[in-house]
Amino acid sequence: MSTTPVSPSTNDDAPETPGVGKGRATPTRAQQEAARRRPLVANTKEAKAAAKAELNERRARAQAGMAAGEEKYLPTRDKGPQRRWVRDYVDAGWHPAEFVMAVMVLVILASLIPANSLISFYAYLGMMGFLIIAIGGMVLLSMRVKRKAAAKFGKDRMERGLGWYAAMRALQMRFMRLPKPQVKRGQYPE
Repeated sequence: MSTTPVSPSTNDDAPETPGVGKGRATPTRAQQEAARRRPLVANTKEAKAAAKAELNERRARAQAGMAAGEEKYLPTRDKGPQRRWVRDYVDAGWHPAEFVMAVMVLVILASLIPANSLISFYAYLGMMGFLIIAIGGMVLLSMRVKRKAAAKFGKDRMERGLGWYAAMRALQMRFMRLPKPQVKRGQYPE
């Protein structure tokens, strides 16, 4: 009989029989899928609150950016250098159309006076006259903006609808305009 030399053990704490396998059973496919399964949207109250806070913060940032006239937050109708120029031109001047709402409120208040219907009749006539003046001012502003924009940007490169855009912006009261006016009255753009 031949004997093979036995190598000396270097680890005295090692078990006499080597461990077989990984020490636990292999999980079934169903167990593995159940462990990986989680909702696409977190259902915890903390996650919902965090998502809501983040959404509110993004909306507030977008609203502030739009009010400040930052190009990336503006809607499509307000984007571009020509629209910015028209906004600045309209915001620099005084226009009768921006006072239409105030005149209408005054006419409503005058019509509430019960004693004399003559006052409400004249208030109504005055409002109609003011509306004609406001519409005339909007038409003149539209023509002026188109002419000046064509001179500044070139007739062939001018965007469509600049006159209408100017007239509709002039119809809004200055403090209600969005994006907010970036120029003071009298500071017309070049």
